[in-house]
Amino acid sequence: MTPAETLTLASYFFVLIILAFYGWHRYYLVYMYMRNRDKQPRAGAQLSPLPVVTIQLPLYNEMYVADRLVESVCEIDYPRELLEIQVLDDSTDETQGIAEAAVRRFASQGFDIKYYHRSDRTGFKAGALEAGLKVARGEFVAIFDADFLPGSDFLVRLLPHFADPKVGMVQARWGHINQDYSLLTKIQSILLDGHFVLEHGGRNRGGCFFNFNGTAGIWRRAVIQDAGGWQHDTLTEDLDLSYRAQLRGWKFVFVPDVIAPAEVPVEMNAFKSQQHRWAKGSIQTCRKLLPQILAADVPFGVKAEAFFHLTANFNYPLMVILSVLMFPSMVIRYNMGWYEMMLIDVPLFFAATFSVCNFYLVCQREIHPDWRARIKYLPFLMSIGIGLCINNSKAVFEALFNKQSEFARTPKYRIEDGQDEWVGKKYRQSVAVQPLIELALGLYFTATVFYALANGIYGTVPFLVLFQIGFLYTGLLSVVQQYAGDPVSVPKLEART
Repeated sequence: MTPAETLTLASYFFVLIILAFYGWHRYYLVYMYMRNRDKQPRAGAQLSPLPVVTIQLPLYNEMYVADRLVESVCEIDYPRELLEIQVLDDSTDETQGIAEAAVRRFASQGFDIKYYHRSDRTGFKAGALEAGLKVARGEFVAIFDADFLPGSDFLVRLLPHFADPKVGMVQARWGHINQDYSLLTKIQSILLDGHFVLEHGGRNRGGCFFNFNGTAGIWRRAVIQDAGGWQHDTLTEDLDLSYRAQLRGWKFVFVPDVIAPAEVPVEMNAFKSQQHRWAKGSIQTCRKLLPQILAADVPFGVKAEAFFHLTANFNYPLMVILSVLMFPSMVIRYNMGWYEMMLIDVPLFFAATFSVCNFYLVCQREIHPDWRARIKYLPFLMSIGIGLCINNSKAVFEALFNKQSEFARTPKYRIEDGQDEWVGKKYRQSVAVQPLIELALGLYFTATVFYALANGIYGTVPFLVLFQIGFLYTGLLSVVQQYAGDPVSVPKLEART
């Protein structure tokens, strides 16, 4: 082989081995969850006397869901004299009038609800939460993003977990209002189920650190202050604070049976924007806190799990490299008569890809009676995960090179059933050059599939098709949905009286 061919194959297998290593970690997460499956979180007695609770509702340009959020939170079953609601609005559009009118409406009914508006948006969501905390009167603080619909029993079911004075945060599981809206929303619901049920469930019950998800949880106020408060040097202020608090010795509890429904993005570019923010923020948090975690006086298993958690998004740049190298690696080995060597790829791909199937299959079986019908989406789930690698690799490199960016909110359109539509509404995400790169890679893998079929390399075809579909779907849908209808001029909405 030439030096270039040697380097190509060495790089290809090096990347594939690392991805397989992280794939095996998914098996471990499932094992950790199943081993501790019976360790259900046990709530203590209801706190007595009942504490004052502050509910914070951070908003930024949420005109379609702001009123619904305020109304839903005001339906929570808790003594009014012990409940404070803060609407923390950084909006620059019609949301201001809608949210403020909703606050006035419920304040007139006797609720302790206040409207706060910031004009500078310093610190984005973290800054808004910190500003609200300075004037809050609650001993405990619950947080809900704009698209959530907490149940009326949210507080009475979660607060008893704070009977243990060492518990600093209690997280509920996210539900999905619009999971059946489209194929994209179905895939997202499965992805989020896996994150909550197996990742949170496995880590929490296995004695490892896990994170608050920015919404649908309750904090002990003293813990926020003890851990250094909300900080905005990362885009995932929730992940950052979670690790700082647990390094201080506070316990976190995940309660999977309490579900707070919310919307998942219905549009590909909004989904990409959300994933970009999460990926970039997690790498920023990794840079900031991983050295402290590795040096901390905590068990090795806790450190190892934190390492895998915080470094997982490095897989996306590796996936891009693998995508580029897959075709030349195949050609080199085929032309040299090393067809048998291609079989080496199979167990590595199996570790990296089938671990994903196993992970989400177990999750769906745990929480959905119709899990057999839902697992038909797993191949497409893997394809979309591959298709996101350009988007999320960009986020990883922005974090590594310390490129600062705004907290890009995920558009919410109040999609609650199949009759609702987002086309023509405000907050559409713009398309840049990224979808063109995804489409180019999709065509690249189309050619690779034809090459494999023409030369009888059939064992590689299923894996190649995953890449082909993933890149074509994410690229095409981004472009098509961007031009599916221009946003219309929306009149200012009048709040109900």
